[in-house]
Amino acid sequence: MSEPGSRATSPRRDTYTPESLLAVAVQVFNERGYDGTSMEHLSRAAGISKSSIYHHVRSKEELLRLALSRALDGLFAVLDEPGAGQGRAIERLEYVTRRTAEVLMAELPYVTLLLRVRGNTDTERWAMERRREFDHEVAELLKKAAADGDLRTDVDARLATRLLFGMINSIVEWYRPERGGSAGSEEVAEAVIVTAFAGLRATPGAHQS
Repeated sequence: MSEPGSRATSPRRDTYTPESLLAVAVQVFNERGYDGTSMEHLSRAAGISKSSIYHHVRSKEELLRLALSRALDGLFAVLDEPGAGQGRAIERLEYVTRRTAEVLMAELPYVTLLLRVRGNTDTERWAMERRREFDHEVAELLKKAAADGDLRTDVDARLATRLLFGMINSIVEWYRPERGGSAGSEEVAEAVIVTAFAGLRATPGAHQS
């Protein structure tokens, strides 16, 4: 019986690239857990020698940082898109929420890994701090939308942020498009928007305590 982590598709040696190594590493990290993965596990899963891995990265933690950077860069890039910086705060918030869900699904293995880090290494603590920065940016949009009168004022912005991203982050637990039967990424993102903002948007003319 093969060990967990050996199920990853091994790239041909003559087509091996740092990108293919990173993809395999992320798969093994997600299967075994980062702490439970050794360079030997990565070597077997990638179908290359440990010396070949060390030719491109210094350590297992460098692979972790590369993987987490890919997920974080995708999320922070959303904040730089025109839709995140133009219009009323509520429109920007909806845009960021939709695009965050789309990035999660497009970079599913990498964001899954990001959501599973627990702060056991310097790289994991760095990633967690960056996640908090992203959440803070979204919380600020929530506050602005509430100040504009577009969101309910009886829901705390920090709590709403946690609930909103709890919904988005849960997608990693069940979204498996390769298995068939799952909703498409656009459908999932739309469902997040409809479900979340039906409860967050202020009702015109309604009294809010």
